[in-house]
Amino acid sequence: MLLTSFSHAIEASIQITGSKSESNRLLILQQLYPNLEIKNLSNSDDTQLLEKALKSTEEVVNIGHAGTAMRFLTAYFAASPGREVILTGSGRMKDRPIQILAEALKSLGADIEYVEKEGFPPLRIKGKELTEASLEIDGNVSSQYISALLLIGGRLKNGLQLRFKGKVTSVPYIKMTLSLLSELGIENNWEGDTITVKPTSTVPIKTVTVESDWSSASYYFSYAALAKGSEITLSSYKRSSLQGDAVLVDIYKKLGIQTTFVKDQIHLKQTAIDTDFILKLDLKSAPDIAQTIVVTCFGMGISCELTGLHTLKIKETDRLVALKIEIEKLGGTVHITDDSLRLEKSTTFIENIAIDTYQDHRMAMAFAPMATKVDIRINEADVVSKSYPTFWEDYAKVSTNTKNISI
Repeated sequence: MLLTSFSHAIEASIQITGSKSESNRLLILQQLYPNLEIKNLSNSDDTQLLEKALKSTEEVVNIGHAGTAMRFLTAYFAASPGREVILTGSGRMKDRPIQILAEALKSLGADIEYVEKEGFPPLRIKGKELTEASLEIDGNVSSQYISALLLIGGRLKNGLQLRFKGKVTSVPYIKMTLSLLSELGIENNWEGDTITVKPTSTVPIKTVTVESDWSSASYYFSYAALAKGSEITLSSYKRSSLQGDAVLVDIYKKLGIQTTFVKDQIHLKQTAIDTDFILKLDLKSAPDIAQTIVVTCFGMGISCELTGLHTLKIKETDRLVALKIEIEKLGGTVHITDDSLRLEKSTTFIENIAIDTYQDHRMAMAFAPMATKVDIRINEADVVSKSYPTFWEDYAKVSTNTKNISI
């Protein structure tokens, strides 16, 4: 897809679909506790794939590129007595490690086998009642492993006691899971290095409305920062959000974006700043917005140093390597380690570069705002459907400056 450059101020109002993170957690909980009704569910591919998998009666369940679905379903099927499945996915999914979660579930009594490569999908899972309640897990593993265990904790015969070894990363995503459990009336407690989830067989009838996705909002923070004089309104958001990526408000304040909350909307307005500084951030609690921040800094001519990025290497692609390659194609300079990235200040950009997306939705969307600077091409642009299917429709309206957009 060719994105023709534009330099006008953006003035738009956009309704973003429900949070993928919240939606996927709630779908698992709804399957475990049918009294739950969900509103404003995400329309992302990942959420639709998870919903379809939960309704499937087939022996083989293929969840494609949906990493969250792989982790959550591994735990869900393991704790579903009488259900036997082979859980598989795309070629990239078969290269994404699952051993930490699988072995944690085995310690609770789960019956899980690796069908092909040890420690990786596909998995053969024979669901059974899990009677063990206690396990230990490293605190620096993907929060999706931890959330997968917590989501089924209430339905385990003796509940769950999960003890962390070492420092815990991605804390907001774990807190999101615990908050949703509490909202349903599933008693839980995080004290010191241990989370406890009490056994809960049923919950009262409950309707939960999913907040719109902050990760998807990040691209509009980037547009606002890169297009001078922009004002963008996004719906529907909460001042006290469960989503870790809500930290965007504080991060982009440093990049000149003033965020105002009015009822369920946020208003983004650009203000002038001095770009002669280095943006230093630890993103261990919000790694999914790293790509957006790097591209924003590159487009603004700001240097940045980001740490806490170790989980990016096992996403849809190795996002650290991918960022380095694509930024440098545009004329930037990037240095990476296994868990950090440093972008050098640059004020010139190479025109008409084709950005490879590596089957990663966030690569496509993070680089789209560079069209405020240069003509740019996005390869395999339809990959955005993984988390934000209407992204290019919204982009077309933003880039032509149509006012009062509502999708």
